[in-house]
Amino acid sequence: MDVAAFLHRLRHAFDAPAPPPLPELDEKLALGALLVRTAKSDRTYVLAEISKIDKLLARLFGLKPIEAAKMRATCERLDRAAPDTGRFAHLIRETVSFDARADALEALWEVVLADGDIRPAEEAMCDEVREALGLSHEDAETARVRAESA
Repeated sequence: MDVAAFLHRLRHAFDAPAPPPLPELDEKLALGALLVRTAKSDRTYVLAEISKIDKLLARLFGLKPIEAAKMRATCERLDRAAPDTGRFAHLIRETVSFDARADALEALWEVVLADGDIRPAEEAMCDEVREALGLSHEDAETARVRAESA
């Protein structure tokens, strides 16, 4: 093997493969991305929140644990790729029923509560999503109370 070929192979030996393309955004992925974004809104993303997101995705969409974890990983990529929280929430608002939107907000609150510490950034994120989902303050309070009792 010549030196140039060796150096080329060595230089590219640790290149990461290109990530797969992001899937088309739908209401399920939008909710998953909102769950991830809410968990990260306080600049921490701890195991309790990750675990809660996986459990919520499994429960809400009938997924097995591995499928839910893969979906969460996709939602993490979507969160990084799409800077506009309103885009996710508006997709949900336009495609699901009022009850499903209320359930989505409850799921967000479950993520906020997962680490046992509610921070102002997390509350602000829930309020921003509440508004984009077309839910009232009363709807939000009901969702929060349901999440606290879950």
